[in-house]
Amino acid sequence: MLVRCLGERRVRQIQRALQRGKLTLLCLFLTVIVLRGTIGAGKFGTPEQDFNEIRHHLLSHRSLPHRALVEQQADHTSSSSATAGATKPFIADEGGDDPPQDPNIPYTLGPKISDWDEQRAAWLRRHPESPNFWGPNKPRVLLVTGSSPKPCENPVGDHYLLKSIKNKIDYCRVHGIEIFYNLALLDAEMAGFWAKLPLIRSLLLAHPEVEFLWWMDSDAMFTDMAFELPWDRYAPFNLVMHGWNEMVYDDKNWIGLNTGSFLLRNCQWSLDLLDAWAPMGPKGKVRTEAGKVLTSFLKDRPVFEADDQSAMVYLLVTQRDRWGDKVYLESAYYLHGYWGILVDRYEEMIENYHPGLGDHRWPLVTHFVGCKPCGKFGDYPVERCLKQMDRAFNFGDNQILQMYGFTHKSLASRRVKRIRNETSNPLDVKDELGLLHPVFKAGVKLADAAVTGS
Repeated sequence: MLVRCLGERRVRQIQRALQRGKLTLLCLFLTVIVLRGTIGAGKFGTPEQDFNEIRHHLLSHRSLPHRALVEQQADHTSSSSATAGATKPFIADEGGDDPPQDPNIPYTLGPKISDWDEQRAAWLRRHPESPNFWGPNKPRVLLVTGSSPKPCENPVGDHYLLKSIKNKIDYCRVHGIEIFYNLALLDAEMAGFWAKLPLIRSLLLAHPEVEFLWWMDSDAMFTDMAFELPWDRYAPFNLVMHGWNEMVYDDKNWIGLNTGSFLLRNCQWSLDLLDAWAPMGPKGKVRTEAGKVLTSFLKDRPVFEADDQSAMVYLLVTQRDRWGDKVYLESAYYLHGYWGILVDRYEEMIENYHPGLGDHRWPLVTHFVGCKPCGKFGDYPVERCLKQMDRAFNFGDNQILQMYGFTHKSLASRRVKRIRNETSNPLDVKDELGLLHPVFKAGVKLADAAVTGS
């Protein structure tokens, strides 16, 4: 009858449509079953409650970054074996921040110490096995760096932090320098720029055997593995920073020096400097108001809260008589080198120069100021920063790999290639830069041997 009314072709089309409709309904039914089993059936198992719970589940996951999504799923899996009555949510950080400090009470890093030089000298006399100098011009140095206790917002950032610490470990191993990596915020009031100050003070007091503490930001890398600092030049000084006297004392320029890489001697003068440096650091009203003072006083400084670098310039300019004689602003080599003028010139450096110079020809340090590899936003595009950080890492890493007969295929490549053939007399092979057994490390080895022998 239908064939006679509609025609054979039309009937076949209707039959196919009905079959597809049945399949669609079956798929929809199975989807609902799966969602009910995964997300839940709602408080009462009603369609409206199902819809509300599905919508809440999807929206709450959509707002999470990838790292948080993975961690939340892992937490859900691990907690699924708990009792059905346990409803307390997982908390990553136990407890809240310490209550904010009263802004009317001046901030201090700790109890006032006035006789540190005497205490430290007495300790060194009691512990000859822990000398503060390995030789006449070889002080005992502790390189200190660190990063946030939280995972990076940008997941790839943790990988670049790993590269950065690997780079620092390589330099320290070659030069006989100890290293300390920090992940703890010692004082919540001094977060951000200022977190280094409580850490530095704690390490100076805990390690009287250390003569110089070398602070280096996590976004700075060694790019001259052969350069040894001119320690004899710094004998009369307690603080060494990359900078220029004219820009600091004459121009009052907030970028006249850089606090991303500096040397601080372990002495009473340094503790007093930290005490004078810290009061602008507490977060909140104090830091905001101090930022206004710094912006009005320093040349070309943008309007933002007080930072440790601007505060150091302010301190040196306003109290030069107290601090200036013991501060050395180094510009003969790159204790800090701005990445924007260096990284694209690496090939030119390789063609024309050699490691061991430390200056613009082959910079000791390449510092990625303005890049935020651990965050999602910085002063420069993330892709550009990460690409240039890879180049800087490989530039420094090639100097390490050459000791073992390898090098990166290019500054942009993770892959390596062999640059010399293996031999049956490996001890006769000399690495090109002499970094396997460098002269500047011999003093450390001799001092260790003397202590062991005694």
